[in-house]
Amino acid sequence: MNLRTKIGWIGVCMAAFIAAFSLNLGGIGDYVASVKANGAAKAAVKPLFSEQELSELRQTIAGEAEKQRIAPVDARIDRVWKAIPGYNGVEVDIDKSVEKTVATGALTPIQFVYKEVAPEVSLRDLGRFPIFKGNPEKKMIAFMINVAWGNEYIQPILDTLEKEQVKATFFLDGSWLKKYPDVAKQIQAKGHEMSNHAYSHPNMSELGRQAAYTQISKTEDLLKSTLAVDNKWFAPPSGDYNQTTIQVAAEQGLMTVLWTIDTVDWKKPPPDTIMRRISAKLEPGALILMHPTASSRDALPGMIRDAKQKGYAIGTVSELLSSSRVPSVVEPES
Repeated sequence: MNLRTKIGWIGVCMAAFIAAFSLNLGGIGDYVASVKANGAAKAAVKPLFSEQELSELRQTIAGEAEKQRIAPVDARIDRVWKAIPGYNGVEVDIDKSVEKTVATGALTPIQFVYKEVAPEVSLRDLGRFPIFKGNPEKKMIAFMINVAWGNEYIQPILDTLEKEQVKATFFLDGSWLKKYPDVAKQIQAKGHEMSNHAYSHPNMSELGRQAAYTQISKTEDLLKSTLAVDNKWFAPPSGDYNQTTIQVAAEQGLMTVLWTIDTVDWKKPPPDTIMRRISAKLEPGALILMHPTASSRDALPGMIRDAKQKGYAIGTVSELLSSSRVPSVVEPES
């Protein structure tokens, strides 16, 4: 290769290098410019609200919280009704209310968030007393269905409860549960609460301590082994009990529950008689006693309809006797 040819190749290579370098410089320059621009944009973003505005918002919410607060009600012993459950209070959650309001991008209207406040004295703090009703400030009722014999009306009762989207508490006689575990599982599968109604439907007040303890424990064992139930309640057959009954139930972790209103369905009254009786006595916290009888089967739709029309929530015994508010004003966790 002569000198002129070499010089030509060197020129071509230099031109290519300069072009590539220029392009790369352009890319680096664009990148640097982009970083600077983004940084400037971020620096230009300011908080939506000043510290002063946020402080004033918090003060406004705190002031309103004092006005809206409802104090909790402690559980107590009533001279007539014995153990009465407590009832949660409610108050504004100031931090969450500020957070939720700011998240809307505006300071008004204020987005209040509430929380329930438990009473200082709970039902179990009261000691060993029977329970006949829920808290009178809680507009809820519960059906307690005692099952000791007869299955022919259970399915239509379950059908009505399902249609009306109502959950009840079934208190099971242990000997019945042992004989009909599949029926019990069918009831449980519908979402109803399962509890203890002794083993052989005795008059509990006539039993000695050991016999009373065994009546409860045998059924409790069956509830655990057959239905995997972690039970809380004991309903004495025929409402017959004495202090020993309450004591031996408590020793097994159970509270003794009776009723506020009795359908007296075992006397086979006409359904409209039951409905009138229940409607006339309905009150917040009422525990309504029934059995799987033809009378209660036919009266149940009317009892539920009347309660709903009067604005009552209907829950299980556990739901009724809890201190939770109805309706809940607390937002569910997301």
